[in-house]
Order: sequence, then C-alpha cells, then structure tokens
Amino acid sequence: MQAGVSSGRATSTNTHWKIWNAYTTQLGFDPLLKAIEDKVPFLQVFSRRVRTGQLAANKATVKSRTVEDYVRSVGQTYLAMGAQDPRLNTSGNMEFRLQRMLSCYSKQDPPPNRVKPVPVQVIRRIFAVAATLAADPQHQCLADMIGLAFFFLLRPGEYALSPSDSTPFQLRDVQLFRGGQRLNLATASEPELFSSTFASLTFRDQKNGVRGEVVGLGHSGDPLLSPPRILARRILHLRSHGADPTTPLCSYFIAPKWSFIKPSDITSALRTAVTFLGPSLGFLPTDVTARCLRAAGANALLCSNVDTDIIRLLGRWRSDEMLRYLHLQAAPLMSDFARRMLLGGTFTLVPNQLVPAY
Repeated sequence: MQAGVSSGRATSTNTHWKIWNAYTTQLGFDPLLKAIEDKVPFLQVFSRRVRTGQLAANKATVKSRTVEDYVRSVGQTYLAMGAQDPRLNTSGNMEFRLQRMLSCYSKQDPPPNRVKPVPVQVIRRIFAVAATLAADPQHQCLADMIGLAFFFLLRPGEYALSPSDSTPFQLRDVQLFRGGQRLNLATASEPELFSSTFASLTFRDQKNGVRGEVVGLGHSGDPLLSPPRILARRILHLRSHGADPTTPLCSYFIAPKWSFIKPSDITSALRTAVTFLGPSLGFLPTDVTARCLRAAGANALLCSNVDTDIIRLLGRWRSDEMLRYLHLQAAPLMSDFARRMLLGGTFTLVPNQLVPAY
C-alpha cells in the first residue's frame, strides 16, 4: 500500500500563478506583461489585493509572509518560463518599492502566535487513555504518532498524513536494535521487538532532512512512552495486517480498510488532554495544535540542559529559527536564573586608556 501525498509547495505555486494570471487577464494584459517595461506597480497592486483578501485563496486578510509567498511564486514562474524575475532590480536585489511595501506589511502584522510546547503530562494522559482502549487501533496509532513526534521533534507532515512538502515515515524507515544486534522486523518475535533498546528513523523525503540520514534514540525506561516500544507496536500492527514496506507508520487497519492519522486528529487529542488536565498547565486547549509536539520535544530537551546545538541537530533546524520554538515561559528553565544572576553579576571591567589610574 502506498499513500499518495502531493507536494504542497508545488501546489501553492500553481495556485498563486493562477491567481496572478486571472488578475493580469482582468486588466487586459498577458501574465508575463511583455508590453510593460516597469512591472513593479502591477506587483504592488497584486500584493495589496492579496493582503486585503481580494485575491487571497481564502478571501481573508493575510499576513506579510503570505503576500511575500504569492509574489515569490510569480517571480519563480517567470524564471521557469525563461523571463526575468519582475521582483528584482538589475543588481539582483528586491526592487526598492516592493521591498518597502512588504516591510510595511510586516510591521502592521499582529504579534506571531507562537506554538505552545505541551508538557509531557499531556502526552502521558493521551497514552493512559490509549492503554484503556488497547483494542482500538485508531487510539493506539494516534498515541504512538504523538509519542514519535515528541521524541523525534517531527513536523506534522512527517508523522501524519497531510498535503505538505514532507511525507510520513514508512515501515521501511524503521530500525530496531537489541544491544548491538539489528532485529529483522519481518521475522522478529513480539518479545524480541519489545526488548529492543534502540530505535532509529531514516529520513528520505522529509523537509530539511538530509536524505539517507538516520536519527536514533534509546529506550526511555518507560514501558509505553519510549521510541523503541512505540515503533515495536507500530511494526506489530502493520505486519499483522500484511502491510508492505512503503506503508506509512500513521496507518491503522480496521476491517475492511486502512485509515490514516491526520494532523487534525492529533490536534483534537491534544486539546482533549489539555482540557482534562485543566488551567494549571498555563495555557488553553485552543493554544495547542499538532505543531506543538515539535516544540514540546525541543523544550523538554532545553529544560534538561541539553546543548542547543544538539537540539538543532536532532530537530534538523538549519538556522536560529529553533529559538522561536523554545519558550522562556517554561518554569523549570527559568526558576534558577535570578539566583545565578546574583552570583555571576558581581564583576569589574578591565579599564580602557581613558579611565584615570588611582
């Protein structure tokens, strides 16, 4: 079984170009504006209409980044058709008028709604519920995908079926080890699988992952919430229903068909758990989505004093964007800082030559 997952990036580019095409046609011009020497005013009007929602796909006001995506799609399509990118000046930089306009939109945008990292007690609650519903393949798969996303710092498109530029991990991407021995996932017995001490996932087409890179984690010590145990459960379920190696890990079988966990299922489960645990968590159910699990894993590592460079490697961040996921609101992270500042805040400076000697 092979799940078809379309490329979200290509789809977006095509959609944006269709909107640009309709816009220029309405004005009586061809989409490449061949008769127009200065194309920037057309891009500015297009940007404004996207910003206000008049030309946006969902017909609602959008943020500056979305406007920039629309304009970028137009420029990239120009290039693909052998024409010059109308966004750029002769030096290859963003044209000043367009740059100023996008910068103005950025300043007008509301503050970003940062992802709230759910604490591990939310994930434990979900696993506890799944344990009481052991005969329900959907709940088991849902909990296991949440656990994998937390431990491996995964994006929703990497562990759930969604129209994105990532593809969910498949059965063939899994390896389990018991000590130094790699287990044969097709023939290993249930006790052998559940005695594994190390598990890994191989990145094939996932966003920002180096193709062929292997990321592994050891046994957490928890009988349920542990990477090797989670993957052992997925292997047993998929194998028992004749799944082939390309079957996504987020698949579960309820006769007579296969179904898949989606990001909306993850969001619903997280919000239900947050509602049950109550306001002591410090945030509301509406503050969490499937995207929270990547931030949750990163924040858990930070609170455990794991070096930020290691967190960046595990999460496959290529820049300091990772810092947007790490919340200073996490109490264990900040609780000792005031004391440490008093200890380390007493010092003198080496004087420069302008400071008189006494």
